[in-house]
Amino acid sequence: MILGIDHVGIVARSYEEASDTLLETLGFTLDAERNPDTGIYMARENADIHFIKVGAGDTRIELLLPRDASAGMGRWLNKRGPSVHHLAYLVDDVALHAAQLRDKGLRQIDLGPDAAAAFFLPRDTMNILTELVDANTMRRLHEPG
Repeated sequence: MILGIDHVGIVARSYEEASDTLLETLGFTLDAERNPDTGIYMARENADIHFIKVGAGDTRIELLLPRDASAGMGRWLNKRGPSVHHLAYLVDDVALHAAQLRDKGLRQIDLGPDAAAAFFLPRDTMNILTELVDANTMRRLHEPG
């Protein structure tokens, strides 16, 4: 079951560019619970990630900062510029819900056998890259290191 929206992934060229809008103008704050001030390095995408709290609720922005265009996020940024990258739903069981969505015709992106999240092709979900995040493993997925 989908429990809610966990985060919205936004890709940007630099931390400074994004913090101008997200932190300074909109007044959001870094989420110290999900990541250190220096962010999290995601080797698979060669990108840095920062989580930002949106107001007083549980919704977060996952700020994605590709270091180059070698992986998907970097290619996305080069093609579309700074923009919304994906929408992540918090679910009670990623494997179960992903299987249900595949049964309904959605095509899952292969992240390998140890993936704890699931992504679905944008062309199947109204041109929105869609992620499922497991409520039971969410903290582990977003911990640095």
